[in-house]
Amino acid sequence: MAESILETEGLTKEFLGFVAVGDVSLKVRRGSIHGLIGPNGAGKTTCFNLLTKFLPPSRGSIRFDGRDITKMKPAEVARLGLVRSFQISAVFPHLTVLENVRVALQRARGGSFDFWRSDAVLRGYDARARELLEDVGLSQYAHLPAGQLPYGRKRALEIATTLALDPVMMLLDEPTAGMTAEDVDRIVALVKRVAQGRTVLMVEHNLKVVEGLCDTITVLTRGKVLAEGPYAEVSRNPQVIAAYLGTDPTISGGAGHG
Repeated sequence: MAESILETEGLTKEFLGFVAVGDVSLKVRRGSIHGLIGPNGAGKTTCFNLLTKFLPPSRGSIRFDGRDITKMKPAEVARLGLVRSFQISAVFPHLTVLENVRVALQRARGGSFDFWRSDAVLRGYDARARELLEDVGLSQYAHLPAGQLPYGRKRALEIATTLALDPVMMLLDEPTAGMTAEDVDRIVALVKRVAQGRTVLMVEHNLKVVEGLCDTITVLTRGKVLAEGPYAEVSRNPQVIAAYLGTDPTISGGAGHG
């Protein structure tokens, strides 16, 4: 298998002359947890949108698992196993936690009109749904309406629904944003657990989370790659320090920037 599962070359996105992402060449190693960090407006979420085809690039190419996906649509990319979560919590609030995961399992099945299938057919997904809820620590909430979950557990539910699509690679957009310290610790442990046997690319502002999770970090600023490497190396880069904290001598342990 190729060492890199996701590669971009010269990836660029312009909006009416404004370069949101400029000439980004990125390589994500198969089986790694790769962090994408940078100050506000650095182009991180735009880059995610390009990788998952929610935005078409102005220039450049994207390869996933040996295939050129530059011109593919989001659903086609997802079917290949490149699946993302979003910055804003996205669950079906009036469905139960179990039903949310079951909907994702139905979608992974690939059929149409599954909402109109018999209860017996739908219950056939319940065992796998319960396994996924166990994986993310939500078993006790299976029959609670998802809208009643605390914020941190909603993010865990999103990860469960992402896992239901059986991803080869997961793209997590700020998985710990807006969480309490307790929830952050829970999500960090969860990401470590679900990353086993998968590749993860994550946008994250909490640098303690990045330091604890990521094998490799790519730093974006003004839409371009500023630095790349292990956290210990990147955190000492003077340009990275300047981008985050001005003249502060270290970014180690910082949080909430971007």
